[in-house]
Amino acid sequence: MLKRIITLICLCFSTSIFAQIGGEHTYQFLNLISSPRQAALGGKVLTNIDYDVTQGLFNPAAINVEMDNQLALNYTSYLGGIGYGTAAYAYTVDRRTQTFHAGVTYINYGSFDGYDEQGNATGSFSGGESALSFGHSRQIGYSDFYLGGNLKLISSKLEQYTSLGAAVDFGLLYINDYLDFNAALVVRNLGTQITTYAGLQESLPFEISFGMSQRLENVPIRWHVTLENLQQWPIARPNPARAISNLSGNQSSEKVGFIGQVIRHTIIGAELFPEGGFNIRLGYNFRRGEELRIVDQRNFSGLSAGISIKMNKMRFSYTHAKYTSAANSNFFGLQIDLN
Repeated sequence: MLKRIITLICLCFSTSIFAQIGGEHTYQFLNLISSPRQAALGGKVLTNIDYDVTQGLFNPAAINVEMDNQLALNYTSYLGGIGYGTAAYAYTVDRRTQTFHAGVTYINYGSFDGYDEQGNATGSFSGGESALSFGHSRQIGYSDFYLGGNLKLISSKLEQYTSLGAAVDFGLLYINDYLDFNAALVVRNLGTQITTYAGLQESLPFEISFGMSQRLENVPIRWHVTLENLQQWPIARPNPARAISNLSGNQSSEKVGFIGQVIRHTIIGAELFPEGGFNIRLGYNFRRGEELRIVDQRNFSGLSAGISIKMNKMRFSYTHAKYTSAANSNFFGLQIDLN
C-alpha cells in the first residue's frame, strides 16, 4: 500500500515539476487563503488536526473525527473591492475511519465598465469563480501516517467567457502524539480545464507545500513552519524598483542569493492557547513581505495577526493581514458545532 502511495506522489510531481506562479495559470483563486486562522498563521497551514473543518480545504489528510458535524463559514474583504469566501462541513459515518468532507470556495470580482476598441461604452460586466470539493482521509494501516484526497469541480465566468475544470489534491500527514509534532506534504490542483474560455487550454495553479508544527511542552503555544511553492526554484525575481545606479548612471538589478530564495519559500506562525476557547495567532509570510515591501519605508508587509473566541457551540475568528501601506485584508470566520 505504502509503495503505491509513494509511486502516485512521484507521478504527481513529474507531471507539473516546471509549474510557475503569479498569474501564469487559470483558476488562481484556488490557492487563496481559506480561513481567518490560516491567514493569521501566515497564509498556508497544513498541520492543524482538530475541530477546524476549513483545514480540509487545503490539506485533505487533515480531515478527522473532531470535524464531525462542524460547519464553517468564512468571508474575506480582499484587495480592490474583491470579496471571496469559503464554506466547509464534515460528517462522520464511522467513528474510526469514515469522516467525509465537503467545501465551497468562491470569489466575486465585482462590477466593471466595458468599452470596445474605439472607447465606446458597452455596459457593465462582472466576473466570478467557484469550486466545489469533496474530500476524505484514511490512516495508512496502523502507522502514524494519514493519506487524504480532495476532488474539486471548478466553474469560472469572466464577462461573456466561461470555463469548467476539475482537479484533485493529495495530502500525506504524519502525527507523532508523543512529541505532539505534525508534518504534512500536500500536492494541490492537479487537473485540467474541461471547457476553455476561448479555445486556449490553460494549466491550473499546481502547488507543492510542506509543513511542520509542534505544541511546546510547558508553554501553551503551537509553532508552525510551512515551505510553500516547492515546485518552483528559484521563486524570487528581481524587482525593477530596487535597481541600483552607480555614479556613471549604470544600473544593476536586484540580486537574490540562495538564502533569499529559501526565505521566500518560508512562512512562520504561532498560536497561543491553541486548544483553549480564546486564541491569539501571529504569522509572517516572507515572500509577501519581500515582494510588497517599499524601499526605505516600513509598512509591515507579510505580517498577520488574529484572534478566535469560542462561545457555547460557536467560534468566531478574525484576522488582519498586512499587504501594503495602501491595501490590507480582513478575514472573518464563524464555525458552528451542529452536534
